[in-house]
Formats: sequence, C-alpha cells, structure tokens
Amino acid sequence: METILIVEDDPTVRDTLALNLRAEGYEVHTAEDGEIGLKQARELDLDLVVLDIMLPHLDGLTVCRLLRRESQVPIILLTARGTETDKIIGLETGADDYIVKPFSLGEFLARVRAALRRGHSAGPLGELISDDLRLDFVARRVYQGDHEIQLAPREFDLLATLMRNRGAVLTRELLLASVWGDDYAGDDRTVDVHILWLRKKIESDPSKPERISTVRGVGYRFEG
Repeated sequence: METILIVEDDPTVRDTLALNLRAEGYEVHTAEDGEIGLKQARELDLDLVVLDIMLPHLDGLTVCRLLRRESQVPIILLTARGTETDKIIGLETGADDYIVKPFSLGEFLARVRAALRRGHSAGPLGELISDDLRLDFVARRVYQGDHEIQLAPREFDLLATLMRNRGAVLTRELLLASVWGDDYAGDDRTVDVHILWLRKKIESDPSKPERISTVRGVGYRFEG
C-alpha cells in the first residue's frame, strides 16, 4: 500500500482529498500546517507528499525546499495562484508537479498516479546519478567514480538542484530562490561564483564545461 501525506490547512479540502485517496486504496496521513507536515514527512516512510503552498507557520515552498534537500519523495504542490512565474518557482524549488485550485478530483487522482509512477522509476532512493557522477542525498556526499568530491553545503544543494532538473535552463533568480531561499539579500553573482567552484570540482576541463553549461543571458543547465 502506497503512503501519501497531505499538508493542507483548509479542513474541507484536506478531508476531501484524504477520503478519496483512501477510497483508491492509499494509506493517507494529514497535517494542517507546514511545521507539522515537515515533521511527519521526515518521520514517515512516504511515497508522495501533497503540499499546499499557503500554509501557516511554515509555507509550502519552504517545506518543499527543505524536503528536497533530504529526500527524493515526489511532491505535488497545491495553490490558488496560477501564474507562470509561480509555477516555475514551485517546480524549481523541487516539486514534481503543480496543481492550481480549483481542480477536479479526477485531475487530482490522475496527477497522483503519475507522480507515484515517476517516483517508482526514479532509481535508488536518495541518489542522483549522471554517468560517473553520483549524488547521495542521505549522506550528503558526491562521488565521481570511486573518488569522493568534497563540496560545501551550498555547492551540494546547487548541484542537486541542477541535476534534479537536468536538461532544463535554470535562471540565476530561480537558483537563488531554491538554494539560498527567498529572503537572501545578496545578488545573483553569488550563483556565478558557486558555479565556477562546482566546475573546478566536477568538470574535467573547467574552461570547457561539459556538465554545467551556461545559457547566455538566462542561466545554467545541467547536461548529464
């Protein structure tokens, strides 16, 4: 039986989703705010997290960002906001999918099934792999072949964000929001500096990077 956590402060929405998921045969846990949801997500063996963005105590984007640093569990964001910018920020924070309220139960259940399928096919839990490069979320270590690469915490989180979104162009602004947080007071040159440091550690020739490419005027893309 697959286990799903719903983190939603609206009791009607929370109870309706839980009832329908249980009717589909899933084991469901619920939380009414971000702090409780984060605590449960860390304690439970979950297959999926359904996470509202606008939560009391700890907002959904923060919960998503913190979870994604520790786990590859699929995350679906729920929100009443539907602009393209909101969607991009949500996905680049680490979510796997994004549903705008109001939505039908049919659409919701279909998204849940799709997220669970992707989760099952994602490979070993807690790892991202690209050729000979392996990122271990649990131990927060990175290996190139049998050699461990020493990364600072921000370098690790930046590499994880890039690898998780391989093939996608990530802007400096989105990388700042995902890795440093929305309240970071510095400028986007911080991203450039950390990319330079990463390239020196994971590229065979940092002057001609093959893993992390620059998309001029936009941002960066992981090519693995």
